[in-house]
Amino acid sequence: MNYLEFEKPLAEIEGKAAELRAMARSSPEMDVEHEAAALDQKAEKLLRDLYKGLTPWRKCQVARHPDRPHCRDYIDALFTEFTPLAGDRNFADDAAILGGLARLEDRPVVVIGQEKGHDTASRLKHNFGMARPEGYRKAIRLMEMADRFGLPVITLVDTPGAYPGKGAEERGQAEAIARCTQKCLEIKVPLVSMVIGEGGSGGAVALASADRVLMLEHSVYSVISPEGCASILWKDSEKMREAAEALRLTAQDLHRLGVIDRIIPEPLGGAQRGREVTIRAVGDALKAVLKELSRRDALKLLAARRRKFLEMGSKGLAA
Repeated sequence: MNYLEFEKPLAEIEGKAAELRAMARSSPEMDVEHEAAALDQKAEKLLRDLYKGLTPWRKCQVARHPDRPHCRDYIDALFTEFTPLAGDRNFADDAAILGGLARLEDRPVVVIGQEKGHDTASRLKHNFGMARPEGYRKAIRLMEMADRFGLPVITLVDTPGAYPGKGAEERGQAEAIARCTQKCLEIKVPLVSMVIGEGGSGGAVALASADRVLMLEHSVYSVISPEGCASILWKDSEKMREAAEALRLTAQDLHRLGVIDRIIPEPLGGAQRGREVTIRAVGDALKAVLKELSRRDALKLLAARRRKFLEMGSKGLAA
């Protein structure tokens, strides 16, 4: 278990319980289960206290936890017959964005998601989930294919933001993001987005301009990272806590403002402490929303999606 900074007291208690049980295994005559059980109870109470009132900055830390399920984990667990499709038919394939044909409970769909990777090698391969222009152009190609064949689109959002490198800018990063956002608002098939970790900047919006936007309880979704916001406003990235408060980036704030449509609860301690439970909850939510949207007429679905985003600011101002 990787512990976050604010979880250090919890790490000490759980570590002591683990040590006691390890000692008992090496010395069977020792009876430490009572002490270990008491530590377990203390740890569970502390865990509840820690997660009962997470600040926005702590939510950012949980959303970035390396042990949270990533895009590939959801695809492997929820979808069958996944057939990845690569490349933008123009420049290259971008491993930061995965996509292809699949089945969700026997319903054919197109699934697109941002993959961060789970270790050093895979994180470098997937560029930490930060897509280049060819990644967004690949997503456009897949959405066009889904529209042509009448397949619902599911997107799994988890990125700090689009890649800001020189080569990405030279190949039209801003234009690719804008075109991808535009394509989300053009297709006549159901489009559902799920923010599973970080929803950072236009890199997230490009895949989340959907009929329904869902977020995991401890995920975040914002125009900029707290560190980036603090660097711009205060010239001091250490003011990220104040920036996180001001950005209203938590699922709870965004649901209240009407930016997202539904919050998916996470297990106590975050998705990283209950990966299977979280993945199952995400799957149930996706199936329910797709069932609802599939009953709608295509043109009415498209009109409602566009209207949703055009009216989004008015509800936020009223709040």
